[in-house]
Amino acid sequence: MLKAFRVAVSVVVFSLVTFYFLDFAELTGTNSWLERIQFVPALLSGSVVIVASLLALTLLFGRAYCSFICPLGIFQDFFNRLACKIDKKKKYGYRSELRRVRWGVLAVAVVAWLAGFTFLAGLVEPYSAYGRMAVNVFRPVYMAFNNLLAWIFNSFGSYTFYYVDISIRATAAFVVALLTLAVIGHFAFHWGRTYCNTICPVGTFLGYLSKFSLFKIRIDTSKCNGCGLCGMKCKGYCIDTKNHKVDYTRCVVCYDCLENCNRHALSFGWRNRANELPQHEEPASVAEPGTPANAPANESRRRFLLTSIATAAAVPLAMAGDKEVFTSGNNIPYKRQLPLSPPGSVSHAHLLQHCTSCHLCVSKCPSNVLKPAFLDYGLGGMLQPMMDFEKGFCNFDCTVCGDVCPNGAIKPLTVEQKHKTQMGRVVFIEANCIVPRDHTSCGACSEHCPTQAVAMVHYKDGLTIPKVDPDICVGCGGCEYVCPAQPYKAIYIEGNAVQQEAKPFVEEKKEDVVIDGFGF
Repeated sequence: MLKAFRVAVSVVVFSLVTFYFLDFAELTGTNSWLERIQFVPALLSGSVVIVASLLALTLLFGRAYCSFICPLGIFQDFFNRLACKIDKKKKYGYRSELRRVRWGVLAVAVVAWLAGFTFLAGLVEPYSAYGRMAVNVFRPVYMAFNNLLAWIFNSFGSYTFYYVDISIRATAAFVVALLTLAVIGHFAFHWGRTYCNTICPVGTFLGYLSKFSLFKIRIDTSKCNGCGLCGMKCKGYCIDTKNHKVDYTRCVVCYDCLENCNRHALSFGWRNRANELPQHEEPASVAEPGTPANAPANESRRRFLLTSIATAAAVPLAMAGDKEVFTSGNNIPYKRQLPLSPPGSVSHAHLLQHCTSCHLCVSKCPSNVLKPAFLDYGLGGMLQPMMDFEKGFCNFDCTVCGDVCPNGAIKPLTVEQKHKTQMGRVVFIEANCIVPRDHTSCGACSEHCPTQAVAMVHYKDGLTIPKVDPDICVGCGGCEYVCPAQPYKAIYIEGNAVQQEAKPFVEEKKEDVVIDGFGF
């Protein structure tokens, strides 16, 4: 009964969270409470009520968060189930915890975050890891399936579905997401919830807190005959059937063991100290009947873990390097000195301190302006959102990214506040402009400027040329996006390290024209 309840709740939560990441048609809106009750986002956003509620949940029922709420934890259960379907005789058994690895990863993640190297902390944060997989790997597949349906329905004269542009916003983000999927999938398929109980910093923190939970898995020694069936089915490797003990720091409260005990020796209720594994001692690993020896398996896990970490660390370094600038003709090349962070991110430092790169804002941006950064913010800010005007520009009235951000990295803005938020300043390169270069009229940049920071003034021979006022520019990128100059734009936006308030546009006062008589 408890397992069925857990499965039902987790499937609903997982489906809703996943669809919120995949949804490109804005069917789910911009507010989802499931994203805001994730542990690390709630912690970084300063949501005291949510953090306190999750801690209370853990102190009551153990690591229920890991099985009911965390999308990455639920995602691993799909691999567990697939492995059991393929191998009907698959067994887990009890293994001692890798305590040094657990606390080491948690310590490194915390120190990295405090030192401003948020990329490393976000790499192992469970909600963000799953978000990157959903946005960069699953979403393109989902959109391709939508386009297939659009083609089928359009063939029959029905336009229920419409074609959407499919693109990988950043190669680095796609590679990291794919590696994350491969590593976590491999762990879950072969070793159950080992990732949760070894690598995940949230799992480590909540795990040791769950030692003090009121409701736990209990073993009734008067009924238990030591068959080991519950331990063989425990994907957390936490039931020591030989000594009738449960390692509650690794128990994810999946209730699988309750379903597999034929003698009903296991129950979920008030904690029983006799069944707890002492914190100060690590009992020897006990292999269940029919399970291979523990040492080779642990060594295999260690090798795979070290290889995965080395590979993940090597990818960004391999892709690093200064971007080469090419010149063509009389165009003057330029390189943006500072990236543009999303409106409401306050500053690059604020974004670096709060963003764990879940890419929800990237997925929800209706103009496709946001993309994961590479080294634009430095190595510590890899994969954090930045503005790129290759595929569009920031809508003057849009506040979606701030509305959906669960971390508080992008603060919500009203439309009025958005109109005054200066993300960057306009820069005009006259030598690249097609007006003096090709002696032709244009004005596209001025037409797309919502604040009149770009105005057309007299040039010569009846032509007009842009004149910019950076003080009233908000950095929406409309001018840069539409500029037809190639290969280098004649107008672009230079980012602000700290977002400013743009000055209001003041129309120049014109002299009154006095007309004598009728006028013609």
